[in-house]
This record gives sequence, structure tokens and C-alpha cells, in this order.
Amino acid sequence: MAPMGREPGQKGVNWSNIAVGGIMNMVTTLGQPLEVLKTQMAANRSESMLQAFRTIWSRGGVLGFYQGLIPWAWIEASTKGAVLLFTASEVETSVVKMGVNPGMAGLLGGMAGGVVQSYVTMGFCTTMKTAEITRHKQAASGVKPPSTWALFADIYRREGIKGINKGVNAVALRQCTNWGSRMGFARLAEDMIRSARGKQQGESLSALDKIFSSAVGGALATWNQPIEVVRVEMQSMSRGAAHANRPAKLTVFNTLAFVYRENGIKGLYRGVTPRIGLGIWQTICMVSFADYVKAW
Repeated sequence: MAPMGREPGQKGVNWSNIAVGGIMNMVTTLGQPLEVLKTQMAANRSESMLQAFRTIWSRGGVLGFYQGLIPWAWIEASTKGAVLLFTASEVETSVVKMGVNPGMAGLLGGMAGGVVQSYVTMGFCTTMKTAEITRHKQAASGVKPPSTWALFADIYRREGIKGINKGVNAVALRQCTNWGSRMGFARLAEDMIRSARGKQQGESLSALDKIFSSAVGGALATWNQPIEVVRVEMQSMSRGAAHANRPAKLTVFNTLAFVYRENGIKGLYRGVTPRIGLGIWQTICMVSFADYVKAW
């Protein structure tokens, strides 16, 4: 693939970014096995990665690693990707025009996109994905489990709109820091590569350079894993969630305190290894590949 002729921030308002974001984020769902693994580990913090892998495998073999994919991950990916890329691109464009450097522009664009996508599209989809992955599998005891739509209806009937958007503030905090860090670190890495190669700001990079930059951004952005563990705990329907010391009404801060009391610092970073892989893949898709698609 030839180097890009344009970098983000050099276009005006472009509504096609909505379509690009939706399509590219659908591609990221190929990483669903990593999503399931990191959620299993975050919800069941006493399990090792091998134990989590075996637990997921016991739920249906290979298909166990695709729990929550249809319809929730697909609905979430297509909508949140559209909102993320459009919002982030517009913010990047605006702040670059003000003279802000690309690294900071990427940070601000990613933060804005992450917050907007969380409240507009992600709340109920993330809740349902987590519910599907963490709920007790009744089939193991011979009882046919309810369908995903029956589960959705049951949560809505019992808890209303708040129930299906449970943990949305934690989602927003995670996505704000996620995409702010991913895009910010990726753009910063791109700038450092340009400097090392003697290129001017705005000059195009090779495909490998851009992929490497995105991989750096995706890996470094997992510093916020405690927020992800809090999000999973707030939305979890696993048997272990019914803990005597677990707060009856969960907030971001009392959930964080609960996890720390029960599992310490290590508990707050459970599932970070598969999340690094997932973060790299998602950032490559939504930063490097999306840059090429937008320019094309």
C-alpha cells in the first residue's frame, strides 16, 4: 500500500467518515475472542488466563469465544465506530487549524469521540455483551437459558432504561481515556518516526510505520485497565457478582474500592494481557487503516 497523501486534520467536515467509522469498527469485531477472554478474567478475578480460557471453551468450544457478538457487538461496533471516527476527525481538524500539534490533536479528538460514542450508542450494547459473557450458564444444570432478547426484556422490565445502560459512566470514562490515549499515542509515535527519518510534520509515512505507531498507541492505552475492570464488575451477571461485601448500588468509585479491597492492585489489572492484543488490533483498524480509507 502506498503512503498516504493526506493526514488527519487536513480535511473539512466529511460526512463519509460516519460510513468509514462504521465499516472499520465492524472489522474490529474479528477480535471478539480477546474481548470475551479479557471480560471473563475481569469478571472472575481469581481465574488465571488458562482457567478463563477453559471456562470459555466449556461454554461451547470455539463458539464460546464469540459470545455477545451477535447482535450486540455488531450493533455496538457499527454505531460506535461511526460516531467515534466522525467526532474524532472533526475535533482533530478543528484543533489542528488552531495550531495544535498532531499528538495533542489526536488526544483531544479521541477523548471527544470516546465520550460521545459512549452516551449515544454504547451503553446498552456494552451491558448486554457483558451480560451474555458473564451470566451463569443455566444449560449446564439442564435448564434452557433464555435468549439474548429475553434477557434484554427481563433487564428492562426489572430495571428500566437505567438497567440496560448500567455502568455507562464507567464506559464513558473508559472510552474517553481509551481513544484519547490510543489516538494521542499513535499520532505522537508517528511524529517521532517522522523526526527520526528527517521528515517534516504532515509528510506521509509508510504503511508499516503507521501500523507500528498504532500498535504503540493501542498497547500504551491499556494503562486504564482498572476502569475496564470496574465497568465489567458493574455490568457483570456472573455468580461471583453476588458477593456479601459488594455494594448494593454500584457507582464507579465504590466499585473501584470494592475490587481493590477484594483483589488488590492485581485485581484491577485482570485481563490486561488480552486487552493489549485487542487494543493494538482496534487501534490499527481505527487509526492506520481508517486513515487510508478516509484519504481514498
